[in-house]
Formats: sequence, structure tokens, C-alpha cells
Amino acid sequence: MAGRTARLMLLAGAAALASGSQGDREPVYRDCVHRCEERNCSGGALRHFRSRQPIYMSLAGWTCQDDCKYECMWVTVGLYLKEGHRVPQFHGKWPFSRFLFFQEPASAMASFLNGLASLVMLCRYHTSVPASSPMYPTCVAFAWKMDYFCASTVILHSVYLCCVRTVGLQHPAVASAFRALLLLMLTAHVSYLSLVHFDYGYNLAANVAIGLVNVVWWLAWCLRNQRRLPHVRKCMVVVLLLQGLSLLELLDFPPFFWVLDAHAIWHISTIPVHVLFFSFLEDDSLYLLKESEAKFKLD
Repeated sequence: MAGRTARLMLLAGAAALASGSQGDREPVYRDCVHRCEERNCSGGALRHFRSRQPIYMSLAGWTCQDDCKYECMWVTVGLYLKEGHRVPQFHGKWPFSRFLFFQEPASAMASFLNGLASLVMLCRYHTSVPASSPMYPTCVAFAWKMDYFCASTVILHSVYLCCVRTVGLQHPAVASAFRALLLLMLTAHVSYLSLVHFDYGYNLAANVAIGLVNVVWWLAWCLRNQRRLPHVRKCMVVVLLLQGLSLLELLDFPPFFWVLDAHAIWHISTIPVHVLFFSFLEDDSLYLLKESEAKFKLD
């Protein structure tokens, strides 16, 4: 046992200096996975595994190898806790208790609730804002992206939304050129992470950088227009809240009860923020529609 403890401590030091996750570099974990796969993931044993695997697990793509990694993860976590060490990550993630086929059930539920909130607010936007409003197409596209695409896409589209609102309504060509630039940036970003190397540090830095552009641009516009347009205060609150809540993504800690981590808490916390932002979009779209109708009458 002393030898195993020493091995854990040496590994912890090495992992801090190297890339990868501490847990899946642990020899105990690797040996466990190797033995489990040899014992269960070939021949008659594999057929037996598949016969007793719940149908929802197989439909979700959980394999025998995945099951071995899951079981051995908890063996390794138990060893770390018994020896008084900090809970390690495995393959870039904290250990989570699986529910049905969800590896991160709290994050999955929070994402669903975020999508549901966006859908409800989109329906409300459709009902209250005529399609003739100048910002209508851009706001509707933003709502669908919030439902179905990654965080990077949402942030980039928020930047584009800000560009359209602050510059593009007067200079559509500028907004079109900026949209092409953002699409090029997104394509390059996703291609690098998918085809070259998934660098978590680079991905985080890129999201933080574009997030700061988003915050500064929106906040500057809000401060300049808050007296003339009282509804922009909603946007200011959203920007400041998102900036504060984004710190949760930087707090890396093992999940409470093996379910609730910083990412899940961030998802849950942003639900009311999305509702408030849609409320701002609704007010602003109606204001722009009223303004354009007034100009049309004058003309």
C-alpha cells in the first residue's frame, strides 16, 4: 500500500507538469481498464455484455470499453480518496455518477432547461414582434443558435448581433463583411480543435478573448444610450451578470455529490439571464420598428 501511495504522489507531480489528465495516467486505472477489456470485451464475454446492456445504453453509443473506463474510474477515485489525495480528472473531465446514459446528468438537464427557456422566449418574441422589425431576422437566428450550437458560436453571434445593432442598421455592407470574418474565424477555430489538436487552454483563451470583445462592445453601447433608451439597462444587467457568472467556468472543482460541477451551475445560473436578454431584444426590436415607422411617415 505504501508503494501504491508513493506511485500516486509521483504521478500527481508529473501530471502537473505534463498535458493530459491525472486519473487516466494512473497505472492503477490503466491496469484496471486493460484487465476489464480482456475479461469482458471480446468473444463470448462481449456477447454476454451486450445481452445484459440496457437498450438505451447501446442506442446512446456506450460500448464495453466505455463501461470498463467508467468502472475503473471509480476504482481509482476510491483509491485516491482513501489515501487522502485530491480527486483526479479522467480524459479531461471530472468523475460523474452516470444517470441512464448521461455521463453529466446535471449539465444535460441544465442545457435542456436553457434550450426550453430560449424556445419559450422565442415564441414570445414571435408573438410580440412583427417580422418587419429591422432586428427581427438577426434576433431569431440568435435564438436558434442558443438552442443548438456551442458556446463559441453563441458568443460570436452575440458579437454579430451587437455589430448589426450598433453599426449594421446604418451600414449593412459593414455588417455583412464582419459576418464573413466571424464565420471564417469560427471555421478556423473549429477546424483546428477538431482536425489538428484539441487544446483546452487555447479554446478557453479564444472564448475569453471573444467574450471580452462582446462585453466591452455591448457595455459601451449601453452606457452611451441608457438615458435615451431606458430598456438598454436590461442589456447592461445581462452583460454584467454574464461576466460575473463566467467566472464559474474558471472555477475547476470536483462535482458535488458527483453530479453538480461548475459547468452545470453556470448553465443553471444563465437561464434567467437568457430570459432577461430576450426581454431586452423584444423591447429594442419594438422600439426600432416604431422608429422606422415614424421615419416612413415623415418621408
